[in-house]
Amino acid sequence: MAQDDVPQENRPQDATPEPVDPALRRRVSDLEREQVADVLREAAGEGRLSYDELDERLETLYASKTYGELITLTADLPNGLAAPDPAPQPGADVVLLTGPVINAFLGDAKRQGNWQAPQRQEVNAVLGDITLDYTEATLPFDDIYVDVKSILADVKIRVPADAVVLIDSNPILGNVSEQSAPLAAAPAPNAHPKTFHIRGTAILGDIKIKRGPRLSKRLGLS
Repeated sequence: MAQDDVPQENRPQDATPEPVDPALRRRVSDLEREQVADVLREAAGEGRLSYDELDERLETLYASKTYGELITLTADLPNGLAAPDPAPQPGADVVLLTGPVINAFLGDAKRQGNWQAPQRQEVNAVLGDITLDYTEATLPFDDIYVDVKSILADVKIRVPADAVVLIDSNPILGNVSEQSAPLAAAPAPNAHPKTFHIRGTAILGDIKIKRGPRLSKRLGLS
């Protein structure tokens, strides 16, 4: 049958693509790649992979850029990476519990220590600095949404070390950076990391996402 005779609704180019979980698109670090490499080498040592398969997967691993690619490489291994639970996407039928807007104009603002974090937080910094520290906060929600605008300003967001961070950034002569997260090959049974959805606009400013408690806190200095 000629392509012109194919019914309109059956043409491949008209198929609707399946939505991709944002967690699977998360960029991975060199440390995460090395830890997955250890999983693959262990599997080869146990006879689960041939050495040709190991070489092929390692080559693919070091070219991988996203968490979803790492999951594919270990999907058939008993200690492979688990797919993340799909995160709820805000939309017309989803109402997020939003906290008071944090503004800093020609000044500084901080939220740190033991504070109650809302499900959604809006942050606006203009010629000022804002620090948002979630490492000691009470986090009643599995998914936390942070909307950030940094204009000639410096915004620091500190999240728990095991948090999943999904960034939607728009730097305009600015910078949005994220500290890499270590990847545990075998997560603790009761581990339930939080997912931070951070949407940031940096105009001649910086938005920095850090992990784990502040150094002074780790040293017991504050």
